[in-house]
Amino acid sequence: MKFSILLFALSKIIWIAALTNKAFKHYIRNTSARILIKTKDGQRARLIIFNKGKISSLPGDNKDFDVALVWKDAATGFSVMIDKSDDASFNAAAEGKLKVHGMSIYAQWFEDGMKLVM
Repeated sequence: MKFSILLFALSKIIWIAALTNKAFKHYIRNTSARILIKTKDGQRARLIIFNKGKISSLPGDNKDFDVALVWKDAATGFSVMIDKSDDASFNAAAEGKLKVHGMSIYAQWFEDGMKLVM
């Protein structure tokens, strides 16, 4: 439940940042990307859609994505995503707790964008 709420809150934070954060607005203005964040079992998931400066999101395990960040389980996803350290995601991937499916360049683009927002 906490992970689902976190994904919903993240989508709203990103949407607000797209309206109010100049650096983030500039960062996303020319990019179209579909970022899926989900658990391995697919029970908790949210697709965040970037469309040249506009943000929207959809709940659920959507198959139409550019990159999917797949967490081992909801507890792991929650704890790593709220971790403030720069290498939390890297360490999770190295330990096999986070898998990236699709075009990894979008995963890096998304992570760099989140640094502007958070």
